[in-house]
Amino acid sequence: MMKAFQRFLLVLGITAVLTGVVWVSPWGYLIKGVRLTYMIGQKSANYLDYNGFDTREIANDPSHVSPLVTLEGASEAALSERLMSMLNKTESGSFLVFRNDTLVCEKYFEAVDASVPTNSFSMAKTITCLLVEQAIERGEILSWDEPVRKFLPWVGAVMDVEGYRNEALEENAKALTLRHLITMTAGLDWNESYVSPFGITAKAYYGSDIEATMRQVPVVVKPGEVFEYQSGATQLLGLVLEQATGKHLAELASDRIWKPLGAEAPATWSLDKENGRELNFCCFNARARDFGRLGLMVMHHGDGLIDSGFLAMAQRPFVSANHPEAPRFLNYGHSFWLGEVDGVKFSYFQGLKGQYIILIPSRGMVVVRTGNGIERDANGGKVYTCVKTYVSEAMKLFGR
Repeated sequence: MMKAFQRFLLVLGITAVLTGVVWVSPWGYLIKGVRLTYMIGQKSANYLDYNGFDTREIANDPSHVSPLVTLEGASEAALSERLMSMLNKTESGSFLVFRNDTLVCEKYFEAVDASVPTNSFSMAKTITCLLVEQAIERGEILSWDEPVRKFLPWVGAVMDVEGYRNEALEENAKALTLRHLITMTAGLDWNESYVSPFGITAKAYYGSDIEATMRQVPVVVKPGEVFEYQSGATQLLGLVLEQATGKHLAELASDRIWKPLGAEAPATWSLDKENGRELNFCCFNARARDFGRLGLMVMHHGDGLIDSGFLAMAQRPFVSANHPEAPRFLNYGHSFWLGEVDGVKFSYFQGLKGQYIILIPSRGMVVVRTGNGIERDANGGKVYTCVKTYVSEAMKLFGR
């Protein structure tokens, strides 16, 4: 018995030492990552993990809640076998359909109900886009073509990167604009991997100093030349927005979107640490109904909150000024994803693990789906099979 106890103490001691070594190493963020994934039975970030983060509230106005017209029996609406199969396969949390401003379908699945917030993941990128556009319209930022270094002089000031000339890195950093960031043509040294625990995306998500992480990122490709989806680009936009307005992003979102939108509940934005910075490349935590309100606002051409001309432009493929003869990427605009199914075009907010706010203007429809999984396109297409299924089945069931 004594020997077993001694072995237990030895293992405990070794574990404590190893934990301490990791904590003070450049990979200290891994401790938080392991705690919020493997220790709760997950393999990566999940749409309910916001409870493990420090957050900042995005207040709503309880005296100004926008009523949702809800069709009687919306919660009992019959779904097709194909749609139910996809929703179950992708571990869905919610599935809502709005048609002509009426909530015609409202389904929730295990662990989620109408009162439970979920993590937007990268849908927050599109929210960041809207906030920057509002700052431009208010004159706090002159235009999308402003250089990033006007606000963040340290951007790209990383030298001696293997395989690159310092002069080229400096020129790239000087050329970087806000439009490059929002259209994913920034050219950052950023590998958008959600699997590697040692990758920069994991460090940004679980780390405790997002600005310090961004200061380490060089601009290795001439901005505007190549489309590459990079969370770091949107995070830089958030830091620009904070610098330009002198306010936290959660405060901006509350005053400029959430309150005027008539959200029914406060949301939160996950932070890098207590009283820290918003992780604005992800992690806007809200109820599905309020995500629906956000989608309706965009489909209503901004409802006076966002310039309608900008929204129209943002939901078209981005055409690089360097290559005006062809879109750089047909499925992405200014932070909106773009797709087509059954001859019907749609745009959407998209987040990791299948968080979607899908706009189908020709049918007067908004679809909200949250959950913990996706089904990719078998041919490698950027518009996933699950998205096409949600759109096509919603149109068949509720779009006529």
